Amino acid sequence: MTSRMVAAVRGAVALALASAGTGFAGEFDCIIEPSKTVDVRAASEGLIEKIWVDRGDMVKKDQVLVTLDSGVERAAAESARYRATMQGKIRTGQSRVEFSTTKYKRREQLASQSFISLSDRDEALTEKQLAESELLEARDERRLAEIEHRRLSEQLRLRTIKSPVDGVVVDRLLNAGELADNRDLRKPILRLADIGTLHVEVLMPIEAFGKLSPGQRVEVLPEAPVGGRYTATVTVIDRVLDAASGTFGVRLELANPALKLPAGIKCRASFPAVTGRGATPAASAPRPVQKPAPVPSGKPM
Repeated sequence: MTSRMVAAVRGAVALALASAGTGFAGEFDCIIEPSKTVDVRAASEGLIEKIWVDRGDMVKKDQVLVTLDSGVERAAAESARYRATMQGKIRTGQSRVEFSTTKYKRREQLASQSFISLSDRDEALTEKQLAESELLEARDERRLAEIEHRRLSEQLRLRTIKSPVDGVVVDRLLNAGELADNRDLRKPILRLADIGTLHVEVLMPIEAFGKLSPGQRVEVLPEAPVGGRYTATVTVIDRVLDAASGTFGVRLELANPALKLPAGIKCRASFPAVTGRGATPAASAPRPVQKPAPVPSGKPM
């Protein structure tokens, strides 16, 4: 609930309590709000290619909302994918390892029979070790190409923006052809509201504090023309009271699976367990009748 809305509702509740005297009923003013509001922005700067939804559209989680221009990123990812699948260097290295291994075995056999010098045998051994190192380097390069392909694929994925919630599009602030700047936090592309679960914010008099508990079931009555009766559950009870208005906040959670209930409407919350009267204010307490001072007897001086 916004600070303006809280102040307005607190004022209305305080006025209602003042006009009702010292008693308070089992129904209290409330307002139904989305469980969350999400500003959809681009993770990276880019030109908006297409926006697939508009204001008032219902969206599902992971539904594609916005597509950014991604020609450069797509080409880079394709190039990295090709490098990650190249086999030329690896096959060349394998061939060199096989040849140098065979050569070394022959030189080893000749050296054992003293047909060649030990220097020739050591040279063949060095060639074999270098061929093995080149093969290992080729495999490392291929592994790095696979990692680079994954990185560029993730960058390409960020060019497609999906919905994080089930809800409704509250506002559309940019259009196709405009620049989505991830550094400008003041202007998102879309604003979504999650109305699959609703929050009911209630302001109650201080006299009701201690009479509520989390998990308690409460009946919510939206105002006309929505109407109807719905059951919500107490989830939050404020522990910081507002002395100025004599109220404290309570949040209810209301399931809205069919998305039938809209958000942003006033309602009444019925708490059958909250009954009783508050203490009589000192200002309204009857004043004791003062008796006249007794007149002293005797003659005047």
